[in-house]
Amino acid sequence: MSPRRSRTIVAAFATLGLSGLLAFTALQDSPEDATQISQIHKAFVQMAGNPQDALPTKSRVFPVHDMKRPQPTMVEPGMTGTASSPGTAPSDATVLLGPGTGMDAWNHDRWTVGADGVMQVKAGTGDVKSNDFFGDCQLHIEWMIPADRDCNGQGGCNSGVFFLDKYEVQILGSNPNQTYPDGQAGAMYAQYPPLVNPCRPNGEWNEYDIIFTSPRFNEDGSLKSPGTATVIFNGVVVQNHSTFMGVTSHGSKATYKKHSPEGQIRLQDHGDPISFANIWVRPLQPRTLAW
Repeated sequence: MSPRRSRTIVAAFATLGLSGLLAFTALQDSPEDATQISQIHKAFVQMAGNPQDALPTKSRVFPVHDMKRPQPTMVEPGMTGTASSPGTAPSDATVLLGPGTGMDAWNHDRWTVGADGVMQVKAGTGDVKSNDFFGDCQLHIEWMIPADRDCNGQGGCNSGVFFLDKYEVQILGSNPNQTYPDGQAGAMYAQYPPLVNPCRPNGEWNEYDIIFTSPRFNEDGSLKSPGTATVIFNGVVVQNHSTFMGVTSHGSKATYKKHSPEGQIRLQDHGDPISFANIWVRPLQPRTLAW
């Protein structure tokens, strides 16, 4: 491929983006062009730095509105929880906590759990971690502060949910309790406060739906793309594709160190009797571009 030809392809990307470049590529029939354009595709994806973006192979490229395109798998949605009653999981989820599950999905059974699937922290017994490992995923979790519990800043009503055993979304009684904003309910702890505070009063169920993307690292250990989280708190977006600045830490700036893209889900024993229910995970596969 000539330098002039390469410049034309790069210009196509700059003007049309990846989808335009793919369309441009479809018009090329030289094997040499196809090989070098493929290399440019790969380079641009790496430059984009989003591990959820992947270019489709030729066998997966479909015209717009092509009925031969595979249909999405049907999923039976669960029942939505309310302030007074937890919900249920969708049919394709990995259930970590629900009616009849006990503590089977967790690394120890020292927290208390009833037949109704409500689990409560037993202070001093330690955090619980999922037996299974997860990477990019949708996590649903419902939690409640006891109605008679006294919340004072970070004390009395505190827990947290960690992805990969490292990245925390804070759980805290935050109605009307106040604390430092990057440590209240819905915060990416010590990094980002929630956009708003939709926390329900003590004695009512709260729920998080969290879309988590794991960070990726280069071979030399440098960061390729950061971890991200979108947090929907009682139906309200409080984190919009927010970027983790590093592994969660208390009282200091977070930093990254190379690790696996999968890890355990961890719930924190902060010494407070927080209740949990209806915890489930849906692993998310890398997406492909539309064309």
